[in-house]
Amino acid sequence: MKQAPLIDREIFFGDPEISGAKISPNGKWISFIKPLNGIRNIWVKKWNQSFAKAVPLTADEIRPITSYFWSRDSKSILYVQDKAGDENFKVYAVQPKRNASDKNMPESKSLTNFEHIRVNIYGVASNKKNVIFIGINDRDAAWHDLYALNISNGKLKLIRKNTTRIVQWIFDREDQLRLAVRSNPDGSSDFLRIEKSKFIPIYTCGVLDTAYVDNFHEDGRRVYFITNKGEDTDLSRLILLDIYNANEENVEADPEKKVDFGSAHFSDRDNRLIATYYTDDKTRIYWRDQEFKRMFEQLQSQLPGKELAITSITEDESKCLIHVSSDVDCGSVYALDRNSNKLKLQYRLRPLLNSKFLSEMHPVRYASSDGLEIPAYLSLPKGVKPKKLPLVVHPHGGPWVRDYWGYHSLAQFLSNRGYAVLQMNYRGSTGFGKRFLDAGNKEWGSKMQDDITWGVKYLVDQGIVDSKRVAIMGGSYGGYASLAGAAFTPDVYACAISKVGPSSLLTLLASIPPYWEAGRTMFHVRMGDPTTPEGKELMIQKSPLYAADKIRCPLMIVQGANDPRVKKAESDQIVDVLHRAGKPFMYLCAEDEGHGFIHPENNMAFLAAAEAFLAKYLGGRFQESMPDGVRTRLNKMDVTPK
Repeated sequence: MKQAPLIDREIFFGDPEISGAKISPNGKWISFIKPLNGIRNIWVKKWNQSFAKAVPLTADEIRPITSYFWSRDSKSILYVQDKAGDENFKVYAVQPKRNASDKNMPESKSLTNFEHIRVNIYGVASNKKNVIFIGINDRDAAWHDLYALNISNGKLKLIRKNTTRIVQWIFDREDQLRLAVRSNPDGSSDFLRIEKSKFIPIYTCGVLDTAYVDNFHEDGRRVYFITNKGEDTDLSRLILLDIYNANEENVEADPEKKVDFGSAHFSDRDNRLIATYYTDDKTRIYWRDQEFKRMFEQLQSQLPGKELAITSITEDESKCLIHVSSDVDCGSVYALDRNSNKLKLQYRLRPLLNSKFLSEMHPVRYASSDGLEIPAYLSLPKGVKPKKLPLVVHPHGGPWVRDYWGYHSLAQFLSNRGYAVLQMNYRGSTGFGKRFLDAGNKEWGSKMQDDITWGVKYLVDQGIVDSKRVAIMGGSYGGYASLAGAAFTPDVYACAISKVGPSSLLTLLASIPPYWEAGRTMFHVRMGDPTTPEGKELMIQKSPLYAADKIRCPLMIVQGANDPRVKKAESDQIVDVLHRAGKPFMYLCAEDEGHGFIHPENNMAFLAAAEAFLAKYLGGRFQESMPDGVRTRLNKMDVTPK
């Protein structure tokens, strides 16, 4: 058994040469993201052209573009961009040249040129193909007014002022505004039918229920609706809800009765239900459309052992892009012409990353402190006996999301360095039913933390992990869990890395962005209510800041200076306490980032520092070399007080 060779950080985390491909609705263009002068920008080529003939559409020199979408008329590409991670998003549009060989850069226009305003995109019109529906919070920072935005000329038309706590506006297939969702002060939500100037309640769910509209039915009076409302209801299901009489018709729930309803794939052409998806240990697909089923079965026979997903499709459904991946394959994109049945590889996301050196992701389950079963994923270093390994525990952010099976860049990177990697879906994670989600209420730092700690115990008892060489590393809630692990279970961890992690639940909730006002009551229910004496005391008990004197292991604190969610003060205040107490720590702060790093050099600098930090305290392998630009960024980001 031979350990896999050390793979360069750049191969794992450098900008892919090509990523994010989408096909235009008319099928004439393929757009994608590719670096231009070192910054990710949008490029375009014709369907049958090679990528070598593609031309750039944007030339952002400061902040990478991470995502975009086509207008329905295939004339424009739209994307949102903020400034230095502050999440005050603007909408931009750019039009591809008719001749893809034209080297003149088209003009990228800001369509919402407001300062200190966050724009939300609610939908793309179906019939008015140059219109999108957006929300702007210039009048009231907490609530967004509804506008129609003409992509062609940038004109805005006010549709509705939001004076009644509306958090979502829903249009039907004919671009008519039909429904709205109101967030009530008690945390409940009302689904409202819109009749001229009136709002008529049709469905109400409580603060601990999950319900949302997925799609309008073609009859115009029913909606496909996902809900877990009801005291006796655990797993969410797909129903058809009549918006005039509130009658419900069950469509589907998990046939295996294990997980929540995942998602539904509808045809954009005729609205038929093509497939439903459930995320268990792996994704399960249930086909409703036999033509698409046959297509996928044929693709699966050509690409065995892979997960396939349609990422983009033309308006007439004749052409599509298929993303192909697995736990040891970060992904390739194929173009499929359904008329000729011709499948053609477009690109591999990271062609230098050799799958044979990567680690399989194993679904595992273990019991927590109270016996609750915790679903998790374990990656073991390739070519190393699974005995007495160093371990990096990586709890996901959120916390109200979940981890999935598949390729995970950080897990593969850490595994390549010789670490076992544990990713658990602690209580409070979504997808496993309402009871599992609600089991996390007011359990930050206690039973939710037990779900992490007992995962370590499980692997130690199995003989897989060396109890003296365990680290915890995460971002956002995962960053909080890393601080909590160091403070509340100091005997478990040899070191900890917290990226944009809150250190005090009190200051976290006191500083949430205004546009999160709709979720304030939910935060109080699930985390604790700081407006009550008992709630405030609970949150102090659950805050690592107030238990920092118990921390013994070395810490790495990582922060984006412009983070609007977990503000820089969250890191500053625990750094100050650690510094005054003489605790060992390192503090990295990027002045041009927010809640997560999108600049490659910033991310690479953090990873280089984290890699050396883990090697120092766990004994894993690490790459000493780094490009000069990365070293310069690391030196600038290192603001550890001396």
